[in-house]
Amino acid sequence: MKFLYNISIFHLELAFKVLSWFNDKIKSGLEGRKQSLEIVKSKIKNEDSVLWMHAASLGEYEQGLPVLEKLKDKYPNHKVLITFFSPSGYENVLKKNKEDILCYLPFDKKSTISEFVKAVHPEIFFTVKYDFWYHLLDELKQNGAKVFVISALFYENQVYFKPQGKWFVNELKKNVDWIFHQTEKSLSLAQRVGLTKGSVSGDTRFDRVKQIKNRDNSVELISDFKADKKLLVFGSSWEAEEKMAQILSQKLENFKILIAPHDLKRVQNLKQIFPSAILYSEIAKSQNRKTEIETTSQLHDFTTSQILIIDSIGLLSKLYSYADIAVVGGGFHDKGLHNILEAATFGVPVIFGNQYKKNPEADALIAQNGGKSFDNEELAADFVIELSKNSNLLQEMSENARNFVHSQPNSSEIILEKILA
Repeated sequence: MKFLYNISIFHLELAFKVLSWFNDKIKSGLEGRKQSLEIVKSKIKNEDSVLWMHAASLGEYEQGLPVLEKLKDKYPNHKVLITFFSPSGYENVLKKNKEDILCYLPFDKKSTISEFVKAVHPEIFFTVKYDFWYHLLDELKQNGAKVFVISALFYENQVYFKPQGKWFVNELKKNVDWIFHQTEKSLSLAQRVGLTKGSVSGDTRFDRVKQIKNRDNSVELISDFKADKKLLVFGSSWEAEEKMAQILSQKLENFKILIAPHDLKRVQNLKQIFPSAILYSEIAKSQNRKTEIETTSQLHDFTTSQILIIDSIGLLSKLYSYADIAVVGGGFHDKGLHNILEAATFGVPVIFGNQYKKNPEADALIAQNGGKSFDNEELAADFVIELSKNSNLLQEMSENARNFVHSQPNSSEIILEKILA
């Protein structure tokens, strides 16, 4: 099976090379991996002690950050390496994290990974959720690192619970010191195949969104746009959520609509769908470069417009603080539901599609009546209209969403205590 695994890694790298001709993000990731070894060799010396967090993408980075921050507080003199698999994680974090060492995780080939791990020589390594790589874990253990998985989420159709995955489970048993699970179900599944070194610590994303709630979440001009209306925020929207926005823009009363697409390439499509909408970048720039008369005129258009399109990255978690209702994208197809907790932490009812099998927090939020899911965008739009007209229900769901998040245990403290034991 290891032979087949190595073949699959070869084909994965080959696929990336082919797809890089047509996809700029994949090309960026491929080129970035060529620099990874050079980056760590230039920034990590033999005498350095190193903490290493691996995150597949941006969501996993946010999930692992509370644990990493507590480890950094405990070991202030350690160097910190954060690796990513996807460009969306690496490129976003690179813009805002200037103190840690960031790079792509090389493809999981034995010789490549062996040299990379030796250059890093971490004292503590953890990966987030379920991004496991055989040679990486094997080399880490051979080099004496403590190896952990945090916010793990196992589900039944993963390869570990099939005959062909038995060998990989054995490698996890051998190379991972402890697995911190999000749910009892995940722990039970892991124990079923002999992964007994684990415990339930909860989801560290709750810790992260609690931190988000307590920071300064002001975003320039959003209060001016909202004015005395209520605000419906579409976060990480896809085409289905855009269809909802079309329906609701014609039927909602006393509401403004803010749309933050999952991909900025959707901005031009949104401008075609909503020709009278204002782009956030246009009004933000006008504050700095226009004459007073021009700025006043454009600001008037901005404040009277019904729809604002966010064409800048990194603002969404702050924008939810202005919302009265949130629609979070990704749940009307199998691409994956985006982060609903970033909205719920502010006491915002969250609406989403019903394809979220990898998101147990969605079921829990629904059970607490802080959110609802729907089979299609038309049904979801109908409920938003109902919610907009029922102030008592809106207040009830808001309180439920807030209480749901802030009643969760401090997972990162539980994890830190075990790591340091």
